[in-house]
Amino acid sequence: MAQRTIPVRFLRAATSTATLRGVDLQEWMDELGIDPVLLFDDRSRITVEQAARLVRAVWKLTGDEMAGLGPEPAPLGTFRMISLGVISSPDLGTAMSRFQDFCRIIPSMPSFTIETGPTTTRVVYGIRPDSDPAGFITDMMMSVSMRFFAWMAGARLPVESVELPHPLPDDAEDYDLVFGSHVTFGQPAPAIEFSNEALTLPVVRNEAELEVWLRNSPSDLLMLRDYGTTVTDQVRKIFERGLRGPWPTPDEAAAQLSMSTQNMRRILREEGTSVTRIKEELLRDAAVTALVRGDETVAQLAERLGFSEPSAFHRAFRRWTGSAPGAYRPGSAV
Repeated sequence: MAQRTIPVRFLRAATSTATLRGVDLQEWMDELGIDPVLLFDDRSRITVEQAARLVRAVWKLTGDEMAGLGPEPAPLGTFRMISLGVISSPDLGTAMSRFQDFCRIIPSMPSFTIETGPTTTRVVYGIRPDSDPAGFITDMMMSVSMRFFAWMAGARLPVESVELPHPLPDDAEDYDLVFGSHVTFGQPAPAIEFSNEALTLPVVRNEAELEVWLRNSPSDLLMLRDYGTTVTDQVRKIFERGLRGPWPTPDEAAAQLSMSTQNMRRILREEGTSVTRIKEELLRDAAVTALVRGDETVAQLAERLGFSEPSAFHRAFRRWTGSAPGAYRPGSAV
């Protein structure tokens, strides 16, 4: 699976924590291998590895797993203790209930309620929009809990809907990738609704696996898992082959999905994307990942990704990210 990148604005709130503590942002970001200029353009992207390094640095700086942005500091190890308390649950319904109890008694953890109906369960998070204007705590709490429960069950949760209180961002498709379902914005409260089938999913992980998973944190929490549940997911997976060889045509992709090209394009529009957009996102993420890795020149990368000349790649990259390729390179080779 091609590596996906993360929009830099998801981590802007975390870096503001460092600034508030008097840290020299330029020096700090240089140590992390991230150009600070990238933080100020919403089109900028960073790799999962860069994001993980940044989060670990903020944890170390603040001694707080909520990065200084929660209702109270969450001492390092808080999430580990909660995880150990729920890993022995027989199923996800029990695990969610135990997780809810921990959040209720630990002041530093945002609380949530579980509302189970005839066919679906709704989890509503008690985070007031006025206390989280950037949406950082809301995004983090909802995505971390969803990823943790999915990891425990070894499968993606059957999510029906995701509701967020903040306004629709320019890159809303990133939220769809994170949550695995279409996200609606400007809602009264942050909430996730999923099929009751999730509650009966058995917990397939054990304590030893949990310790390994926690040692990789937050990389595994940030990684976008690909379970291929939407047409967009499936088309993206088909088009990933274009990063290693000839690009499939829309007709070939539709044939593999056993549908007409017209129907595939219609569904993609309904899911907020298109064949062209999917292809450009794949190229963008591959380019950012390669530039950060730094083991090929810009000219070599442009040729590998199918651009006729480096100047065409430069123009496309600036359109995708708002910056020149050099802003993403650890060195100065071109």
